[in-house]
Amino acid sequence: MDLDPLYLATAVEGALACGRIHRQYFRRGLEVHKKGRIDLVTAADLAAEEAFRALIAQRFPTHAVIGEEAAPAPALRDRPVQWIIDPVDGTTNFAHGLALFSVSIALRIDGVIQVGVVYDPIGEEIFTAERGFGARLNGQPLGVSQASELVNGVLCTGFPYTVREERRRQVDVFAAFLDEARAVRRLGSAALDLAYVAAGRLDGFWEERLHPWDMAAGVLLVEEAGGRVTDMDGGPLDLFAGHVVATNGPLHDPMLSVIQPFRLRA
Repeated sequence: MDLDPLYLATAVEGALACGRIHRQYFRRGLEVHKKGRIDLVTAADLAAEEAFRALIAQRFPTHAVIGEEAAPAPALRDRPVQWIIDPVDGTTNFAHGLALFSVSIALRIDGVIQVGVVYDPIGEEIFTAERGFGARLNGQPLGVSQASELVNGVLCTGFPYTVREERRRQVDVFAAFLDEARAVRRLGSAALDLAYVAAGRLDGFWEERLHPWDMAAGVLLVEEAGGRVTDMDGGPLDLFAGHVVATNGPLHDPMLSVIQPFRLRA
């Protein structure tokens, strides 16, 4: 597919605009609200998503926008052209002044992710990918790591907001990887986790109970950087199914083997 170059340019422009909003609010004593018992939302989330929606409405008025803070994803999942945005991926980190958060923007056309951008406004790192044209960090090509054994791998995961209801199984998976890998991390931003796999900083990532906006851009980054992405059963990824394994490739099947016994208990 020959994509309009304006698509990637728009994703980058939108991400940079969201980043400016992040910096206006970060560590400024912003008001925090709860969407759930431990699920937070801030004025920065709302302002960033509103700004991006306004950009798309002005530039591509027929395109749908799937975002964390507004229209429900199921109502839009069959629209042919979808912009998918998480305005602040890592809101808990953001609200607590931890500089591990990002904005994630993807473009999905006819069910296929074509453009992905993840922007860390504090680290000033912008990860970009266009299907078939590779992944880049601040304009420089990205490639996944070369680790070939779990014992040499640094892995990453996250715990969903339902962790208190499903704690035992998820902690057991985490513990199993502690036995197998060099190290396991939990950074708090799935979009950054995936970007770091694409950049070779992490060797693998797994998580469940995710939303499309958490992973859409990062999934394309990993694929275009030479990595592999599936669902937790090793099948094709469904953004709306909510679970993902993303790796450098050689560690993919070993990671699935660790996860599978626990999937049987899901």
